[in-house]
Order: sequence, then C-alpha cells, then structure tokens
Amino acid sequence: MYHKNFKQKFLDVSHKNNSILCVGLDIDKDKMPKFLFETSKNPFLDFNKSIIDATKDIACAYKLNMAFYEVFGKEGFVLLKKTVEYIPKDIIVILDGKRNDIGNTARKYAQSLFEILKADAVTVNPYLGKDGVTPFLEYKDKCSFILCRTSNASAGDFQDLSVSTIPLYQIVAKRIKEWNKNDNSGAVVGATYPDELKIIRSILGDDIPLLIPGVGKQGGDVKDTVNNGTNVKGEMAIINSSRGIIHAGNNENFSEISRKKALSLRNEINKYR
Repeated sequence: MYHKNFKQKFLDVSHKNNSILCVGLDIDKDKMPKFLFETSKNPFLDFNKSIIDATKDIACAYKLNMAFYEVFGKEGFVLLKKTVEYIPKDIIVILDGKRNDIGNTARKYAQSLFEILKADAVTVNPYLGKDGVTPFLEYKDKCSFILCRTSNASAGDFQDLSVSTIPLYQIVAKRIKEWNKNDNSGAVVGATYPDELKIIRSILGDDIPLLIPGVGKQGGDVKDTVNNGTNVKGEMAIINSSRGIIHAGNNENFSEISRKKALSLRNEINKYR
C-alpha cells in the first residue's frame, strides 16, 4: 500500500522521472486507431494500457477527464476503475470531474473519487464556496485542485469580473491559500493565460501545486507556462497534455508516437525549469 501524502508522492515521482508532465487519458473513439476496434475485445482499455506502458517513465501523473468515461454508462465506470488500477502506484492519478455541491453531496462526491476510484487528486469547482470544497480537503493525504483561472476561451465571462476592484480569479486564489490548512489544496490555472498564471503563482507562493492544462492543442506556450507556473525550484506544477500526446498516432505504432510526443514535451518543459 502507498501511504505517502500527495505532495511527497508527487515530488518523489517527479524526481524519479525528471518530469512535471501529466498525460491526459481523454479517450475519444473518433481519434483512436481503427484497428483496435477490429482486433481487441476491450479497445478502450487496451488503448489506455498501451499509452500508460509507453509513457510511465516520462510522466509524473495521468489525468482522466471523467466525461470521456461517463458517456459509456456503467461500462465507462468499469473502464475508469480498471485504468486507474493499471497506472503504476508511484504515479499520480488525477480524476478531472470538476465536482461541487453543498456539503452533504460534496462529501459523497469526495468519497466516490478518493475511496472508490482511488484518486490521488481531483478537480473541484469553488462556486458554492467553502462548504462545497471542505469535504474534499478533509482527505488530508489527497490533493484538491480548485478551479481558479481556467484555460477555455470564455473563462473571463465570470473569472475576470471585478469584485472589490480585483478580478474574481484572484479572490479565488486568495481563498485557495486560506483553505490550505491541511497543505493539500491546489489550483487549476490554464496555460493559455500566462500573465494570470504568474499573478496566481505570486498569490499562492511556492508550496501550493498548480494543475496547468492548455499546452499543446489549446495553444499555451511551454516556456511561459514553466516560467510563470513553477516555483523557485522549478517544481509544484503539473503540466497536462491530452490530445496532443495520446491521439498523435492512429496506426499500429500509435503508442510509439505518443511516447515520442510525451518525451519531446517533457524535455521541452525541463529546458525551462
């Protein structure tokens, strides 16, 4: 059994694999190699296993966006569980469902993600305030990455609104720091907004981890992301790429191509750390 808390587990695997790269396992049938559906009884699981086998010495984490699994109903839940079980125990597992609700319901979400699915970290929506986030943070050995400045184009609809003269996302960042009593809160900040990323890092300090989507297909710049998102040691950031890695190839050698993409991105990230 693995008994380290999230931060120690993250630092250990990050040092071991010399990596702050997270591979997003967002399975999409339309982008997957067609031959898998002709030759495999479990094409989605076999696909995930191949990607994991090809990248497990390069990545520090895998992120599974739950929508890509829930769309398959009960089979999707089984697929999600089996994929998590296949990931090596020393690598971080992030379940990305952006869950949130009032306290009692949030507690059930936290229980299902941390206890049933065995996630090391989850993504959490702070819109309902502290009582919707606290049940996740009560799992002291886990990490809750709280949405702060997301990578999508319309993020500014709410996140840039001024509240008491400063943008809402900065207030969220201040709250994330306040809520970090158990040293297990994190923030989701998109690579597509490098200036905001720099501001958030300055608010949070060096010890709170950032989950940073948006490099690769979404267009986030790697150099800016590393310079603005990591701490003074070049750590405490997990930079995610999904489609750009796992769907890079669509023939029998797809996992080799994914490995090359992951290695290339890992090395580019490390160049600026």
